[in-house]
Amino acid sequence: MRAKTLRCLTFNLWGAEPPLERRMAIVADGLRALMPDVVALQEVREVPGQLANQAETLASRLGFAHVFAPAMPFGGGHEGLAILAREPIEEYAALELPHADVNERRILLSARIGKGQGGVWVHTTHLNYRLAHGKEREDQVAAIAASLAGRTSEAPQVLMGDFNARPESDEIRFLRGLCTLDGRRIYLQDAWERLHPGEAGFTWAAANPYTAKLAFLEPDRRLDYIFVTPMRKDGRAIVHACRMVFDKPNPDGVFASDHFGLLAEIQVEPT
Repeated sequence: MRAKTLRCLTFNLWGAEPPLERRMAIVADGLRALMPDVVALQEVREVPGQLANQAETLASRLGFAHVFAPAMPFGGGHEGLAILAREPIEEYAALELPHADVNERRILLSARIGKGQGGVWVHTTHLNYRLAHGKEREDQVAAIAASLAGRTSEAPQVLMGDFNARPESDEIRFLRGLCTLDGRRIYLQDAWERLHPGEAGFTWAAANPYTAKLAFLEPDRRLDYIFVTPMRKDGRAIVHACRMVFDKPNPDGVFASDHFGLLAEIQVEPT
């Protein structure tokens, strides 16, 4: 974490899909080059005796602190969320989101990064994925909004993840303060929209051949977001930069995941 800003990266790891070792090497090398302060990961896998926890592996390679929270059973192990950080993680919590069942359990993972007075709360999530699950995602973002509102913090809060919803959906419009859900309102900045208004920003893109495996989910959608609490008069929560990352293949044509990632630079201290 730099003196004034926090470089935040969100990325869906795509679990253990092949070519796993080559993909993980691309991710590790990319993180070294991008120099984020905090990384929000989705579809993190661990299988005892077969696959070490992917977040722990990346954190050890990079010298980061990390926390992991399992969301659901997968392949004899677990799939979940993780947060990696350069600074110490002072506390963390996992919240089960609505509509959890045996086959699909979604959570919010929150961590307070120890820097400055009170630290900075960062959050990551991965919402229901089916196209017809708009109501489920609405209930999930309402629960997330309530959780963020319950965090008393002078510093900005950052919410990242794979929301499995287009920008024009009610669940994303709710987070941006553009509609009401169940009588509740919230306002968060959409970092991509803040700096790239009107640009598509597809993070689930037909240009990535790995999306063909789930072509029934529709190609070319912006599903991955970095949200930030409102800007302050003193400069805190200004989004200074936001760009897509892991959006190009390596020379052998291997992509890091079926998703592209996002990297944003957010001011967390007064100007």
